[in-house]
Amino acid sequence: MTPADLSLTVLRAVRRAVDDGALRVDVPSRAKVERARPGGVGEYASSIALSLARPAGRSALDVAGILEERLRDVPGLRAVEITGPGFLNFTLQRDVDADLVRGILAAGTSYGHGAALAGTVVRFAVVAEPRAVLVVETLVRLLRSQGADAEAGADGGERLHVYPGASGGHATDAIRWAFLRAAPHDRPLDPGPLLVPHERNPLFRVQYAYSRTRRLLVNARQLGFTPEPARLGEPGQPGQYVEPGQYVEPGQYGQPGQCVEPGRPGPPEHPDHASPLLRLLREHPLALLSAARHRAPDRVARQLEAVADALLAFQHTVLPLGDEKPSAAHRSRLALAEAAGTVLAGGLSVLGISAPDRI
Repeated sequence: MTPADLSLTVLRAVRRAVDDGALRVDVPSRAKVERARPGGVGEYASSIALSLARPAGRSALDVAGILEERLRDVPGLRAVEITGPGFLNFTLQRDVDADLVRGILAAGTSYGHGAALAGTVVRFAVVAEPRAVLVVETLVRLLRSQGADAEAGADGGERLHVYPGASGGHATDAIRWAFLRAAPHDRPLDPGPLLVPHERNPLFRVQYAYSRTRRLLVNARQLGFTPEPARLGEPGQPGQYVEPGQYVEPGQYGQPGQCVEPGRPGPPEHPDHASPLLRLLREHPLALLSAARHRAPDRVARQLEAVADALLAFQHTVLPLGDEKPSAAHRSRLALAEAAGTVLAGGLSVLGISAPDRI
């Protein structure tokens, strides 16, 4: 977890406290997080409770206690402590990213499935319109993935408002994406552009990103190394950073960036691409659950687009460059790429769309 991730985590805790009615304040646009001072507690500290105390009409210690309750079980945080007049102090877990990758690889394409809706019975009404049939079929898979007892074709069952769409008689990957990427009540996408292999085609980006993970695994084996989940290197360790951009040659996405010397921070135009990808993978189970609860398969499609774009920005850091030898950092990055591909394959499967090994 980076300081930026920690800042967002603190803001989410404030938002949850406001949504729960525990705090009556405007959620600030940012939460300042700083390195703990020498002799202090933990690794990072935030004074957000002190800044919210007056508008909340509470003491800073009360506000800090409310936020601590909502932060204590956050993945990536080993400890949250309150010191002084209401400072929040954070100690990070060091292996949380590796544990996430291990968990995804162990679960396979079932990562994100769970029992949150166990005991929930859902029966959808009989439908005949092509898009409605596809939406209901997908929602049944989604609901079952979260433990619900879901079936389609029941008399008097739940009816959905689905904007109609013509499939032409065969639900290809492009048709499925066109029907499911738009919210059910919205007009479906035009499937024509989804047939074109171009970076502006979101379906192509998702399938291409998955295929890149398969090719990275093949290339790594040829170089003599395999994926091994471990703590990912921090920015400033050796490795290539890339800037997401355009296809520079057939089969490659992005534009190679600059290699970073050991111990030197990466330049601002070449950020650490692992953190956004890790965040999206961590949020994937919630995205599936939310899609099931809200009858919104489009949320799965949007989640897959975000994962694919983050993966395509990250993928150029995976393999050694030039005379560079494979290292533990390369093995851990390869494991992260494989985990991202696993999430993409699982999400595409929920939507009934193929995940091709090669494009």
